[in-house]
Amino acid sequence: MTDLHRFDVLIIGSGLAGLTAALHLSKSHRVAVITKRALSDGSSNWAQGGIAAVLAEGDTVDSHVEDTLVAGAGLCDLEATQFTVENAPAAIAWLQELGVPFSHEDGELHLTREGGHSHRRIVHAADATGAAVQATLMQRVRATPEIQLFEHHMLVDLITDRQLHDGTAAEPRCFGAYVLDTKRDEVVTFSATHTVLATGGAGKVYLYTTNPDTATGDGIAAAWRAGCQVGNMEFIQFHPTCLFHPHAKSFLISEAVRGEGGILKLPPHLGSHRFMPDHDPRAELAPRDVVARAIDFEMKKHGLDCVHLDISHQSPEFLKEHFPNILARCAELGIDITKEPIPVVPAAHYTCGGVVTDLAGHTSVAGLYAVGETTCTGLHGANRLASNSLVECMVFAQGAVSAIRSASAAPTPPALPLWDDSRVTDADEHVVISHNWDELRRFMWDYVGIVRTNKRLERAAHRIALLQSEIQEFYAQFHVTRDLLELRNLVQVADLIVQSAKLRHESRGLHFSRDYPELLAEAKPTILVPQTR
Repeated sequence: MTDLHRFDVLIIGSGLAGLTAALHLSKSHRVAVITKRALSDGSSNWAQGGIAAVLAEGDTVDSHVEDTLVAGAGLCDLEATQFTVENAPAAIAWLQELGVPFSHEDGELHLTREGGHSHRRIVHAADATGAAVQATLMQRVRATPEIQLFEHHMLVDLITDRQLHDGTAAEPRCFGAYVLDTKRDEVVTFSATHTVLATGGAGKVYLYTTNPDTATGDGIAAAWRAGCQVGNMEFIQFHPTCLFHPHAKSFLISEAVRGEGGILKLPPHLGSHRFMPDHDPRAELAPRDVVARAIDFEMKKHGLDCVHLDISHQSPEFLKEHFPNILARCAELGIDITKEPIPVVPAAHYTCGGVVTDLAGHTSVAGLYAVGETTCTGLHGANRLASNSLVECMVFAQGAVSAIRSASAAPTPPALPLWDDSRVTDADEHVVISHNWDELRRFMWDYVGIVRTNKRLERAAHRIALLQSEIQEFYAQFHVTRDLLELRNLVQVADLIVQSAKLRHESRGLHFSRDYPELLAEAKPTILVPQTR
C-alpha cells in the first residue's frame, strides 16, 4: 500500500453530509472517503427523530423559517435559513429516489411533530431515521466505483500552504491531509484539489453525551489549526432526554416522544408532578434548551439523579409502530414504557457552532470545504431546531458539490512531503492519555455545562491550558495514535468553547450564564479568528 494517495476530492467523514457529497461528486470526480472507524459509526446513524421539511398541506416555508429563527434566539442567518428550508423538500425527494424506507400512513409520508415546530413536518423512518438513511447511502456508496473508501483512517492534520512554506503564505490553501491508517499504524498522505470536512460534532468533550465515540471534534480542531475561522462554539445543545441507566450508554430518547404526547414528571415520591408547564407555556413542546434547563433545575432543586418521561398513556400498538427501537431497548433494560415512565437526564447532543462557511461550504482556507455538524452555517443560531440537522447535511453538501463542480482551475497540488516520524518513539505511559481524557470531560461537564458562571469558565480555561501543554509535549515526542489524536482535538475544541463562552456577556439560547442572565438588545455571532502562523 502506497504512502501517497491522489484524488480530485478528499471527503473526511462518512455521515449523511459526507456521503451525500460523495455520491453527487462521483459523477464528475475521483473521490476518496476516509472515516476513522467503520463507515456506519458516525452520529448520522444514531439520529432517531427525522428530517424537517415543508410537505404538509397548510404548512409554509415562511412558517418553517420562523420556527427556526425563534429557536435560534435571534442568531440565525436569514439567508442560510431560507436556503435550507427551501431546498429541504428536494433533499427528501432525493432520499426517496434512493429508496430510503420512510414511514407512511394511508399511502402518504407520515409527518410527526417535534418541539419548536408549529406544524407536523418531520419525515421519519419509525424512530431510527438516521440508521435507515445511512444504510441506504452506504449501500449506494459501496456500489459506486468512482468512490474509494478508506475505513479506519483518521485525520491527523490538514496540509496547507502555510505548512509547506513555513507559515509565510498570505492566503492559505488546502492540498489534502495527513491521515493515520489505524490498522497499519502508519500515517499516509492524501493529496487532493478539494478537501471536504464532514467530521461531525464534538459531544465527547462532555462526560455525558448522546453522541457516538467518534464525535471528538476532529474537523473543527484541524480546521482551526489550518487557519479557518470558527463560530458560535459556546452553543452546545444538551438533549433533554437521554436514557438514565447504568447499562445504557448514550441512548437517546427521541424528541418525537414528547411530540407524540410524552409528559415530563418528577418521581412518585414527589407526587409525579408534571413540571414543564411551570417553566414554559409550551410545556414539553418548548425548544430543547428550555426543556434541558428545566430538567436541570428540577434535578438540582430536589437532588435527583433523573426525571421521568411518561408516554404510557398511548396504546402499546401506537408505541410499537412509532417507537419500536426505544420500546425494545428499554425492554432490554427492564423498563416497560407501555406501563411505566422512562428515567431521563440531559446530555450533550449537538454542536451548533463550528467551522464558519458560506452557503457553498467554503471555509476561510481555499480548497477546503466543510459540511454538516462540523460547521457554523448560520442556520442554527443560538439553538438548533429539532430535525433541522439532517436536512442541513444534505442541502449544504449539495451546495459544496455545486461549488466544486463550478470551481475555476485550482493550482495543481504540489509534491507533498510524506509524514516524518523518525524522531519519535512509542509512548510508554498510555495512562497519561486516559487520565487527561477523563479529567477534560469531567471538568467540561461541571464547569461548562448547561448553566455557566465566570468563575467556572476561568477554572476550565486554566485546566485546558495545562492539558494543552502536556498533550502537545506528548504529541511531539511519541508516535500518534487514535486516542492521542482525539484527545488533542477535544482539548482544542474545549478551548474554543470556553473562549467563546467567555466572550458572550449575556444569556442567549443554549448559553446560559448566571453572571449575565439578561439578553442583549443586539444579537451577534461569536467568531474566533486564528492568529496568523
